[in-house]
Amino acid sequence: MVLSLWPVAASTARSAAKPGCQEKCGNVSVPYPFGILEPSCAMNDNFFLNCTSNDEGHPELYVADMTTDASSQSISNIELEGTVTLRIYPAFSCYNKTGIKTDSFKQSINLGSGPFMLSDTRNIFTATENMWKCQISIPKGLKSLSIEVKSADYASVYDFNPCGFGFLEDKRSLKISDWPLSIYGKDAYATDVVIEWVVENKTCEQAKANTSAYACGTNAYCTYPEIDQGYRCSCNEGFEGNPYLKDGCQDINECEGKNPCQEGTCTNTIGDYKCQCPLGKHGDGKSRCTGAGIITIISGN
Repeated sequence: MVLSLWPVAASTARSAAKPGCQEKCGNVSVPYPFGILEPSCAMNDNFFLNCTSNDEGHPELYVADMTTDASSQSISNIELEGTVTLRIYPAFSCYNKTGIKTDSFKQSINLGSGPFMLSDTRNIFTATENMWKCQISIPKGLKSLSIEVKSADYASVYDFNPCGFGFLEDKRSLKISDWPLSIYGKDAYATDVVIEWVVENKTCEQAKANTSAYACGTNAYCTYPEIDQGYRCSCNEGFEGNPYLKDGCQDINECEGKNPCQEGTCTNTIGDYKCQCPLGKHGDGKSRCTGAGIITIISGN
């Protein structure tokens, strides 16, 4: 496998990658704990990704320990909130007017031994056949899935749709009315599938006990995901950035832009801000200042 470095435009924004490491594979940002090109750029082997060129010479991003049938599991997005989005081909089965199968494809997804699971909250399984559609949820914590489509008589609807499909897709991007029923094989329409990840399958208490391996940086805290497995990190309130980097969570200057105070002058503090009431008033300007206040009148002759 060839690993190549693709330059990206310089940015003044704070990088979410580990310092000294490549930020992107093509157009896909690679935030730490993930990393590319050098194993040291990732938190561990589970998060070390392959950035390699496809047949057209375009860079694509892959999870090394993750497999699907056909080379269709390229990563299109990584979120620090705990998701990775892949592009995966659907399973299908096509028949001629006499009911003989002319083409088919079975899809198998295996997420490997790393801390990755198919998202039960974001993905939905969909099966389409002729003008019929069925959708069901998937169980929590699923790490592998095999899809095979077996279809009924196509004779009466062959001209409309000779194929049946089965696939997972992110509910946020799925538009079943736009599904191209007649496209399959090497021209198949790949779907967005959401994978959830955690740092490792430990409780926060277990993770904090090993300070050298604890993943949350300064001004960050340990949190549990909805998938009920493992832990993730989040920046403390008043901070933003990458909670997996040592100093990745930086203070938010709440006083920039629109004044957040109900009344008074905003002063930024580390992780928070203060609102000083106008002269002659007292209280907390974040909520309400009381008192008559002082009005200064300047007059001239």
